Amino acid sequence: MKYLNAQVVLPDALVKKLQNYVQGGYIYVPVEQEQQKRWGEVSGYRQELEQRNQKIKEDYQNGCSVDRLSEKYCLSIYAVRKIIYHK
Repeated sequence: MKYLNAQVVLPDALVKKLQNYVQGGYIYVPVEQEQQKRWGEVSGYRQELEQRNQKIKEDYQNGCSVDRLSEKYCLSIYAVRKIIYHK
């Protein structure tokens, strides 16, 4: 999270109004719900996991055992089963 100086980014009138509530402290301004990104979307990690999970499903459909998939992808058997049976 990046901190900004309110006097630099906000109009003077708004800074004075905010000072009625907080002086010398930090205020977190959340992102609007419509603009908020889901976990992993910014870094691209969500897409990497989706691609990995699709490959696991394909390997399973092509006859690879759950035990072998667990070893190949360094996941628990439980995690592999969750991926395979998740729709």
